[in-house]
Amino acid sequence: MLFHSVSRLKGEVSVPGDKSISHRSVMLGSIAKGTTEITNYLQGADCLSTIACFRRMGISIENNGSTVLVHGNGLRGLKAPGSAPLDCGNSGTTTRLISGILAPQNFSVTLTGDASIQKRPMKRVIEPLSQMGADITSVKGNGCAPLAIHGKPLHGIHYISPVASAQVKSAILLAGLYAEGETRVTEPSISRNHTELMLKGFGADVRTEGKDAIVSQARELHSAKLDVPGDISSAAFFLAAGLMVPGSEILLKNVGINPTRDGILQVCRQMGGDVTILRQWEEGGEPAADILVRHSALSGTVIQGEIIPTLIDELPVIAAMACLAKGETVIRDAAELKVKESNRIEVMVKNLSAMGADVTGTEDGMVIRGGRPLHGAVIDSFLDHRIAMTFAVAALCAEGTTEIRGAECVNISYPDFYKDLARLSGQISL
Repeated sequence: MLFHSVSRLKGEVSVPGDKSISHRSVMLGSIAKGTTEITNYLQGADCLSTIACFRRMGISIENNGSTVLVHGNGLRGLKAPGSAPLDCGNSGTTTRLISGILAPQNFSVTLTGDASIQKRPMKRVIEPLSQMGADITSVKGNGCAPLAIHGKPLHGIHYISPVASAQVKSAILLAGLYAEGETRVTEPSISRNHTELMLKGFGADVRTEGKDAIVSQARELHSAKLDVPGDISSAAFFLAAGLMVPGSEILLKNVGINPTRDGILQVCRQMGGDVTILRQWEEGGEPAADILVRHSALSGTVIQGEIIPTLIDELPVIAAMACLAKGETVIRDAAELKVKESNRIEVMVKNLSAMGADVTGTEDGMVIRGGRPLHGAVIDSFLDHRIAMTFAVAALCAEGTTEIRGAECVNISYPDFYKDLARLSGQISL
């Protein structure tokens, strides 16, 4: 797919529903009693994989493209999906979180996914779930999917997680719903807390104490009505584009600004970006807002420490922003980028360098020396949706033509991304 520079971006965008919240809403709705109604559910490939997995386990789920109705069968209402593996597609969230739900069931199942999923680390959920009494193994013995899970009774544990990962924390908390006693997860930094907020809404006994999340065994969960806010990780590409392309002004409507996810807003302002919250409200414990972004002269900054878990998915597009900033930007403590859909440190360094940027990869991040003009290049997305969207934005500020290979991978999280970007630029297509 080919991209060119544009003169400005103008207009408003409603980004699709939050991916993390969408996944969790179907999962909890499936193991709750009654019908859960979900509006603004993300219709990306990853979230459709979650729906497909629970349908295979006997859950009736209606999806008309905007509203999803999950007819839950209760905490013990899942059924064995048959002999074929459950296919999680490209979704790490589906694979890791569903492992916590499947570990205490009264049946056996194999979880698999695409080639990317079969390379991503699953030991991080295998180990804590095994400590709870789960029988969960990597079929190939390499710590990756496929995973064989034979349902067993579980007991609560206190798990001190070596990584700040909402997926790890959520897998343990979901297993904790079935586990005897109390289950506690301590993180080095607080990761996104959508699971804790949603568990509370479904009637679970869950609480937080500092960096600890604690859940008690549940007798039953009860259905809920959920309106999914727009995904800040998707909005990040328009925030960056608005700041980077001269003359731009973009209004982003209904964006989730959960404080465990809003690091991108902090960094934009830190770099001198003109980002304004126009109004703010709350739905089911999840704060949302309309955000106005205008083109700005950016300055380099240092991004490290406890802010990293709040913007881990946004670091690729932040690195692109840093190329246009005055001075040096340093990203540290982000080794987690290596185990996403691609090795995002390696891929960003390779592709930004191809566009003329001065960037160096490190063990846990990047150093970007801004101010060098970007030019078009052939970009390999490595079928990573965040990479494809990042370079679509970078191309808007680059001289010449940029070709993105595997550009269609944005369907994982934002099927209409290119259409929305083209509309803001005043072009029929980019």
